[in-house]
Amino acid sequence: MKEVPILIRNLKELLDGGHAHATFEQAVKGLPAKLQGQVPDGMPYSIWQLVEHIRITQLDILEFSRDPDYESPKWPEGYWPAERAPENAAAWEESIAQIARDRKTFTELLEAPEADLFTPFPHGTGQNLLREAMLIADHNSYHTGEIIVLRRLMGAWK
Repeated sequence: MKEVPILIRNLKELLDGGHAHATFEQAVKGLPAKLQGQVPDGMPYSIWQLVEHIRITQLDILEFSRDPDYESPKWPEGYWPAERAPENAAAWEESIAQIARDRKTFTELLEAPEADLFTPFPHGTGQNLLREAMLIADHNSYHTGEIIVLRRLMGAWK
């Protein structure tokens, strides 16, 4: 199908974000360490918890998409960190870097010569690579917006 390369290019752009809103990388850039674990009044989680939730969930979708024997974490506790703040600056940076690496790895699945966007995986309940790409993009975009809202509540967004 001649449209598939166009679809893959558009999916990659969707995963990277930035057309209609800020990217994940823009949302976390320059956030002071003292705010990474702060939970604003009336909010259920910190920016750190959102970053880790994005990392954990994206990794889960990646592994599910490429490994039929993969077992997902238990919902919901396996997808959310208990800690409100990162252990240190290295943990913060590593989580952000892992999100970028896993997103790149997922786009490599899309670009693989044998990639089939439409056929359901032999495992799961009918999911396919196209659906999982859109799921990552939707999920990450949603929580990136929450990160920006938390930053605004804390006076740390332009």
